Amino acid sequence: MKKVKIGGVPEHFNLAWYLALKNGDFKAKDINLRWHDYYGGTGEMCKALRDGDIDLAVILTEGIVKDIIAGNPSKIVQTFVQSPLIWGIHVAKNSDFKQIEDIQGTRAAISRYGSGSHLMAYINAKNNNWDLEKDLKFEVIKNLDGAVEGLTNGDADYFMWEKFTTKPLVDKGTFRRIANCPSPWPCFVIAARDGYIEENGDDLRSILTTINQTTSKFKAIPDIDKTIAQRYEQELKDVQEWLSITEWSQNLIDQKTMVNVQKQLFDLDIISKKVDYSTLTFNPF
Repeated sequence: MKKVKIGGVPEHFNLAWYLALKNGDFKAKDINLRWHDYYGGTGEMCKALRDGDIDLAVILTEGIVKDIIAGNPSKIVQTFVQSPLIWGIHVAKNSDFKQIEDIQGTRAAISRYGSGSHLMAYINAKNNNWDLEKDLKFEVIKNLDGAVEGLTNGDADYFMWEKFTTKPLVDKGTFRRIANCPSPWPCFVIAARDGYIEENGDDLRSILTTINQTTSKFKAIPDIDKTIAQRYEQELKDVQEWLSITEWSQNLIDQKTMVNVQKQLFDLDIISKKVDYSTLTFNPF
């Protein structure tokens, strides 16, 4: 049985992988898929792909595009979640910041440089016509727990993270959410190391086919909203809202979208060059 290592964030978006693993769907294809949680998010997974610690990653689109262009020997092999990610912009409960204008020029907490929380701070700045040189400052906090500590202690001023993941912290009064910032592209893709793609084409196709069978009927699973609410400690109404706006994909991200992602990242000076579609993607089918 082939052993394959895959990484992703421990969030509700990836429940489909857990369910397929629990059901033995990959083992039925003679694949021993081992899931690794990455609490540090996209930046941490990019490093794991580079180091060969994992073969595949369910990863933010903007983060992996940036890292492939920067030399990560990996490719996007499929879109995983087609809908945008809704990034909540959070401040500490007792913060004086009340609206988006108040945080201009203050310190953004980020998990690491090159992460989604880092790159989306640029998108938010652009959306609000901030000066990218003067109005963006960063404080590395590693993960969500680090953000709680950083904002509470005043080491950083605001934090961008997926709205529904942080909603329990908002409900508890740890954070206040002052605005939302949707990603301007499909949020999650599946990326694979070049070496894995070259040596394991049949297994890669089997893995994608298997997870696609799960995601294509995910919303129809009986009581899936209750399962998510219980597992991720979220309010049922929040889960139902999230399900209503989230769409999974079973296809490779298209060239037009890749052009748009690169244009925006290039205009924000996040990437130094644009590359061909074939440099970023690989269609295993």
